[in-house]
Amino acid sequence: MDRSLFITGAAGEGIQTVGDIVARAFLSHGYATFTTQEYESRIRGGKNSYRLRVSDEPRNAPRHDADVLLALNPDARSHYAPSLRPGGFLLSSKEEGGDLVIPFADLAVRHGGGRIYANAVAAGALCASVGLPLAVLEHTLRETFADKGDEVARANAAAAGAGFARAVERLGDRRPAELPERSERYAFASAHEAIPIAAAAAGCRFISAYPMSPSTGIITAFARHADLGVFAEQAEDEIAAINMAIGASAAGARAMTATSGGGFALMVESLSLAGMIETPIVIVLAQRPGPATGLPTRTAQEDLLFAIHAGHGEFPRAVLAPSDPQDTLCKTIRAFDLADRFQTPVILLTDQFLADAHFSLAWLEMPDEIPGPHLADPNTMSPYQRYARTEDGLSPRLYFGQSEHLVCLDSDEHTAAGHITEDLVSVRPVMVEKRLEKGRRLRREIASPVESAVEDAELILVGWGSTKGAIEEAASSLREGGRKTGTLHFSEVWPLPDFSFRSGTEYVGVEGNATGQFARLLEAEYGVKFERKIVRSDGLPLDAATILKELS
Repeated sequence: MDRSLFITGAAGEGIQTVGDIVARAFLSHGYATFTTQEYESRIRGGKNSYRLRVSDEPRNAPRHDADVLLALNPDARSHYAPSLRPGGFLLSSKEEGGDLVIPFADLAVRHGGGRIYANAVAAGALCASVGLPLAVLEHTLRETFADKGDEVARANAAAAGAGFARAVERLGDRRPAELPERSERYAFASAHEAIPIAAAAAGCRFISAYPMSPSTGIITAFARHADLGVFAEQAEDEIAAINMAIGASAAGARAMTATSGGGFALMVESLSLAGMIETPIVIVLAQRPGPATGLPTRTAQEDLLFAIHAGHGEFPRAVLAPSDPQDTLCKTIRAFDLADRFQTPVILLTDQFLADAHFSLAWLEMPDEIPGPHLADPNTMSPYQRYARTEDGLSPRLYFGQSEHLVCLDSDEHTAAGHITEDLVSVRPVMVEKRLEKGRRLRREIASPVESAVEDAELILVGWGSTKGAIEEAASSLREGGRKTGTLHFSEVWPLPDFSFRSGTEYVGVEGNATGQFARLLEAEYGVKFERKIVRSDGLPLDAATILKELS
């Protein structure tokens, strides 16, 4: 079973409320549910959709076609009707050629007691059109509105029942069979929901950020959940945000910031500062389409090369690009460890898709071991030199006030003790080599890509970050059709690991940008040749159908 449901309407009409309730109902009945949101950059109006993919096993990749389309207004119906598959159901409030007409507002008044319950009517009609039992939805509604009192919960359940009954009447003999309850239960989370939990577990104690979609939910989660033990500061701008985080790190706290493309552009000078003073910092860069303001509420993978090359001068950094909530949890912890160990910035690349999509996972779990801090013991050194030259380029790090040792951090080129220098003979070359050696050591730590079905593959799809689910689904379809297809997926994208591409195989790059940035990077670094690049840059996430169409 694999069904795609679109809930469509204007901002402010409650499509997210309907979607969240229906998603929870399916999950409680034992069905894997994957949701994405597609919305315009406005508070009211526009054309928005909440999309559910319901299946008997996790299919954590988007679909851009609908088996059932629920339209809460005529504009939404007109805009999204082309997405409806042949034979699918279209639920709307007005008769327009084959629709299942459900008078949401009228039923809400008659059975719930007010128009405010129209969304419950819509949820009931939607569940009837896919075979979800009414009792399951009613239970979910009562749980959802329990804190608002028995009367509100009862009214919502009554309105949902009216919508369900009207849809059953309209469907007639087309009504789908009732879905049986399954014993499976799934963790249900977005990648950005995993970041605060993982960061706190990794020892993060400070975040500063300026709100910028789609990263804003990260700092608001920290602010909302004081029990995580992380001090959250909304800065006046992104420059202040990164400098606050660098200061907190220099003072001994694991620290982070979060932003999107335009905000990261403002942070670039301070990124170089962190590289020069060798101070750990984790930066979440949640991508959206650019240039400039671009499409603030849409998704993209357009900032890869920017993240890798941002900053003036030469210094090491790691760039990690997780693919789902579990991977994001692990990569967030890893980001703090790499930043701390190599005393350098680490950038966590997410995007709007990962921020808003909710995945069904068998389990969401912490790693067995979470590395602690990598600070030096002040009692083992005298005198203390913050930038002492070592074989691996990693100097002993103390923080301000940790001991009687003087800790000097300077953005100018500096001596081993941290004092400004213009010694171009015995100091500058040593410090340059020190930073480069850290980069070489960091590269040895980077994980290889995840390989799947590559042994005898004639075609290998190569991706990174959030495209993993769509690529795996497309490859599986190709294998079912008799085509030997494998996948390579990178979630640690810089530095690139020591890896060999197989000869005699066609490689196709798949990514969410217009120019195939990652494929170009792999061609430059490894010499591999990509015969084709499948790209998407319209602001929607890549799906398996798009990949298969390009390969047909």
